[in-house]
Parts: sequence; structure tokens; C-alpha cells
Amino acid sequence: MTSAETSKAEILPDRLVSGYASFLAGRFGQERNRFQHLAEAGQKPRIMLIGCCDSRVSPEVIFDAGPGEIFVVRNVANLVPPYAPDDDLHGTSAALEFAVMGLRVEHVVVMGHAQCGGVKAYAEGEADPYQRPLSAGDFIGKWITLIGPAAERVGPPNEPMVDYVEKLALESIRQSLANLRTFPWVRTLEARGMLFLHGAYFGVATGKLLALDETTNQFVQVADEMHAEAFSQPRF
Repeated sequence: MTSAETSKAEILPDRLVSGYASFLAGRFGQERNRFQHLAEAGQKPRIMLIGCCDSRVSPEVIFDAGPGEIFVVRNVANLVPPYAPDDDLHGTSAALEFAVMGLRVEHVVVMGHAQCGGVKAYAEGEADPYQRPLSAGDFIGKWITLIGPAAERVGPPNEPMVDYVEKLALESIRQSLANLRTFPWVRTLEARGMLFLHGAYFGVATGKLLALDETTNQFVQVADEMHAEAFSQPRF
């Protein structure tokens, strides 16, 4: 590697530089026309996905999505705040407004996941205030109070903490869907059949995907037969 190349490599972490090199050698060449089209025509994704910023849960990987297919916003614990048009800064709400009103997406998916650190932090803080990782004045400490209404419905833990955290994560998805419906334009478009809301939950260790059936208020497994077949294969 030349000194100039070494200098460039030090600007970014080595892992990103090597990953970009692999991208150029593979996917970019294969999808160059699509990138060119997206640059000229702009993005028109049909789906917005609100997910957790946990590094183990990449929506593009889980759903095998190409560039321009999914409009993704990620935050701690995949939470959606209620509609609150005030002078505070609202990153998730701004992304939602842009996706729904600007891009005219047809679907909004809230996807949680197993072993969520944000949900676990909230649950442990409720069980023992001395276990709170951050004070209420910190960014994350205040942010995860959005889980509060879900926690009230679930009640105190009467099972092992790992099971309680999963139950709370699922209920938090339901709460985020309820919060989505506090946005007047979301509510209006959904009522007109122009926008559809969905809840999903991904198992990090198992690869199992659950989706919320709002007619029964239960989470059901997606592509269960294909998952069983894939899960039975030897690990690489």
C-alpha cells in the first residue's frame, strides 16, 4: 500500500475501508445501473421501517433489501413517540413525516428484536431503581420512558427477567403502533386505506420473525416452514 493509500485508510476505520473495497468489487458492479437510476430519479420506497439501532439487527440484511427499497430509521429500542409538534427536536417524528408525507410510503413497520438493551435497561430500572443505567436527565434515560405505558399494561415481572424483557418488548411494539396513530396524517391515510401499519419482532439468535396480527393482537411467526428448514441446516 502506498503512503497516499495508507493516509486515506486512516481517515476511516480499516474495517470500513475493506468493506467498501468489497462493495466496489461485488455489489456496486452488479447494481450500478440501479444506483444510477436512484441518483437520477430519486428514491421511491414503498416501505418505511422503524427499527432498533442495535448493530445485530440490520433490516436490509434481514429482508434481503436492495438499495432504495426500504426507508429505514433506527433508534434506541425502536420506539415511536406520540405526536408532539413543539419546539423540541424530534428525529424519529421528522423521518416519519418525510416518509409518509414526502415519499408517500404505503407501509410503516415497527420492528423490535430479542435481547434489546434499551428494553432491558428500562425493565431492570423498574425492578430496582439502583440498577438504572442512566439518570432521567440523560438522553437515553429520558428516551426509554416511552416504554412506560407498555410496562404499565404488562405489570411487574412475575417471571424470569429474560422472559419479562421479551414480553415488554412485544408490548412496546404495540405501544409504538398506538403512538403512530396519534399523528393526524398517519391516522387519516390509514383510514383511507392508503397507509398500512405493521409490527414485527426478530429473534437475533434464532432468525425467527414474528408479525403482529392486529385482529387477534397476537404475534405470529412469518414463513415458519422455511424458517424450520433453514434452522435445521448445519451452521457455517
